[in-house]
Amino acid sequence: MKVAIDARKLHDFGIGTYIRNLLRHVARIDRENEYVLLCQDPDLGIGAQLGPNFRTVREPSPNYSIREQIHVPWVLLRERPDVFHAPHYVLPPAIRCRSVVTIHDTIHLTFPQYLPNKLAYAYARASMWAAAHRSHRILTVSEASKRDILRFFPVPPEKVVVVHNAIDERFSREPRPEDVERVRERFQLQQRFVLYVGNIKPHKNLERLIEAFHNLRRGDHDDLKLLIIGDQISKYPGLRRAVHLHKLHKHVRFLGYLPDETLAILYRLAAVFVFPSLYEGFGLPPLEAMASGTPVVTSNVSSLPEVTGDAAVLVDPYDVGAIESGIRRVLTEPALAAEMRRKGLLRAREFSWERSVAKTWEVYKEIGNRKQETGIRKGSGISQESGISQKSGISPESGISPESGISPESGISPESGISQESAIRNQKSAGRGTIEADAREAHERSATLP
Repeated sequence: MKVAIDARKLHDFGIGTYIRNLLRHVARIDRENEYVLLCQDPDLGIGAQLGPNFRTVREPSPNYSIREQIHVPWVLLRERPDVFHAPHYVLPPAIRCRSVVTIHDTIHLTFPQYLPNKLAYAYARASMWAAAHRSHRILTVSEASKRDILRFFPVPPEKVVVVHNAIDERFSREPRPEDVERVRERFQLQQRFVLYVGNIKPHKNLERLIEAFHNLRRGDHDDLKLLIIGDQISKYPGLRRAVHLHKLHKHVRFLGYLPDETLAILYRLAAVFVFPSLYEGFGLPPLEAMASGTPVVTSNVSSLPEVTGDAAVLVDPYDVGAIESGIRRVLTEPALAAEMRRKGLLRAREFSWERSVAKTWEVYKEIGNRKQETGIRKGSGISQESGISQKSGISPESGISPESGISPESGISPESGISQESAIRNQKSAGRGTIEADAREAHERSATLP
């Protein structure tokens, strides 16, 4: 079986974490099947890190662009996978191989007011609708997200498979004392601090967090600091305005994106981790904080109660007073903080990337093995009804089938560098041994993935 995976979002905050762990753990459990990763230029070397059955191909199209609607299908025509996995909700209509799509959440449909304009909403809704209906299986990351998907799109419930996210192993490992001191000195963390980690977007509810933090400092916690770790701060000027409104510019720090090794230490140094999001498909940061032994205060909405269980202090994210009270309880009640640490460590162990990726891999096998039932020629990943010639992979007249959704006027031709020879690949590599025998070696290679 040959599986293609869109890895262009490898370095994103949320979906990037999902992709990195998917690739690491697939490399550990599967040495037999072939994997083709669609990557941006800086990531073309990751295939060699993962193993001999992984290969990268260049996919320069920006995410959510018109170009990806044309070029991604061309790459798949060339590579001929049995299964294509889109790890976010965009599945170009011209793709003809069997497909799996991961829809992490329906944030754009649930909170359309946070999108820049009506066109963005129309694009998101149309893309999700197409992905939900055209894919052969939908993966999502929580029961809450599954309910949302079924609410917006009339697809059979059995088509949607819940595969929970999990945490990176680095958050469960105790860091070296010298590394802890190095991070403490680097960021001058001599006082207690509240920590937030995640994207900087309106639905993350950070303005209310800043207001709750301001109220805490006006009481008995004037030594407290707030660290906000996440990207795209410049795109959300309202946050800095909130900081200056409450004269907190010396007490609130925006640290931007940080590597997991540094992040794991900051979790451990924090007095409390706060995640007051209005909506999450899953919510990885609270689980990472729990695995690090840090008490968590988070929202009582969407997927967050499902993920955290009884191991976090749950608050109404729309109520600044509730957020403040939740943080105050953890800071002033040592027994509660200790109980949250104990329960959090246990809760985090219930989520495993190894189990989740194994479940994803089973979906690949299920979808890939069904290709003959729907008239897909063995080894090609291309529908016999698509009009693409069996010999060359393209139609004789234009290089493109009428049903493919790509016209000759698109400017893409057989002379564009996509050759017959480059489309032919062996499906399997011989003599690689069983999955179990090679798992340890694959684990060593995959550990270097960023």
